[in-house]
Amino acid sequence: QVKPEFESRANTNCAVFTAIVYKTQVVAGTMYFIKVQVSDDDYVHLKVFLSLPYKNQGPSLESFQTGKTRDDPLTYF
Repeated sequence: QVKPEFESRANTNCAVFTAIVYKTQVVAGTMYFIKVQVSDDDYVHLKVFLSLPYKNQGPSLESFQTGKTRDDPLTYF
């Protein structure tokens, strides 16, 4: 759901956009840290916030890190 927002902010088009692994952190909602494959050898780490259900809002892309590899550890950022 955050692919169009990522592509716009990163000024890129992703032929591949596959989540590989994720971690969560509970805040006033849930923060997701997601490793996403965007090409054969390129990965990005996304920080996505999903508010509490009563707010009735979809996920929002908080920030991202580019230039990652499959072996880079997924950390909170």
